[in-house]
Amino acid sequence: MPITLTTQNISALFRVHKHFSLSAPIFSRTNKKPHTLLTHTVASMASDATATAADVDAKSGFTRPEMYKENLAGTVEAYDRHVFVCYKNHHAWPARLEASEDDPFTKRVASAFKARKKDLSKTKITVCESREDAGFSDGDVLIFPEMIKYRTLDESNTDSFFDEVLLGGKPWTAGVQDGLTGSHIFVCAHGSRDVRCGVCGPVLIEKLNEEIELRGLKEQISVLACSHIGGHKYAGNVIVFSSGPDEKIMGHWYGYVTPNDVPALLDQHIAKGEIIQKLWRGQMGPATEVANGDDTGSVKQNNVESNNLSSSVNVGGCCQGVNGVSCCQTANFEKNKGVEETTGAYKKQGCETSLKWPALKQRDIITAAGILGAVAAVAVAYRFYRRSG
Repeated sequence: MPITLTTQNISALFRVHKHFSLSAPIFSRTNKKPHTLLTHTVASMASDATATAADVDAKSGFTRPEMYKENLAGTVEAYDRHVFVCYKNHHAWPARLEASEDDPFTKRVASAFKARKKDLSKTKITVCESREDAGFSDGDVLIFPEMIKYRTLDESNTDSFFDEVLLGGKPWTAGVQDGLTGSHIFVCAHGSRDVRCGVCGPVLIEKLNEEIELRGLKEQISVLACSHIGGHKYAGNVIVFSSGPDEKIMGHWYGYVTPNDVPALLDQHIAKGEIIQKLWRGQMGPATEVANGDDTGSVKQNNVESNNLSSSVNVGGCCQGVNGVSCCQTANFEKNKGVEETTGAYKKQGCETSLKWPALKQRDIITAAGILGAVAAVAVAYRFYRRSG
């Protein structure tokens, strides 16, 4: 039976090919000799003239049989703080960044974390790509939920960073501190660790950036590839750090994410604060049950305070909506006048989201409803009395 190629599948195949062409050699645990990143399956597929993008997608991409086979809720262990270390890009990452002889910087960070793991049991450390065009360089450290960025981490000052910042809760004397703003999305694209993330991750990143550009939100939402976060079988794996109605930063994990889910992540989760329940794996902070959502399969976020580092920066903008989604005019919006109708609709939605958060607590609404009901009952009784009299 002939296989129909789609743009998405072709893109996935080319990305897999590019990944395995550019990835640096890694070292096995046993003999420490360089070996290729190509798995037997992908190698045979690449050499097979009849192989298609659909073959890759069916085995490792968004149409693989394991998709949606497991309940995702609860597949993330409870933790309070997430630290991302910027280093190179997902094409260059070896399978084991924490043990690579060719990457002494990440190996040093992993060693420092391991030595203090008992005291940092509620902290996760993950590598993310450095992107100069987005303001993220090698050695930058991003800390959530504190929304802090430190610059110039390297092998020589790793211990002082861990002791002063992560353990001591103090500003880092050896680094330059900046505040992070807006929302931040991390997508696992660590293909050398698991081919499923190597296939799904880059496609999701491209789709996210495309939809963000369409909405004129490039200055308010960042997207970065990240290394292994656990649960390869749930690829595409996405973590979204954004604020709720109380402006507290939360990190929500999603699995089985496909390009078709990207608009919902932007329009429901980030713009409205609604969790996409069918894809939700868990969140940063104490374990929380997610109640049944409405017909859209989404529920409101449960916001949890973090008791870790004391510094916190969360800067809003003009005409600020939920989670940093602003309806201010931007240069990106001006560039998109060719699609003015579509972009304008999303822009209007971002502006209106600040009005959708209820100002009253649920008990206040119930009390008010009870009072109104009592008033209505009195009015009916009085009318009946007048008629009978």
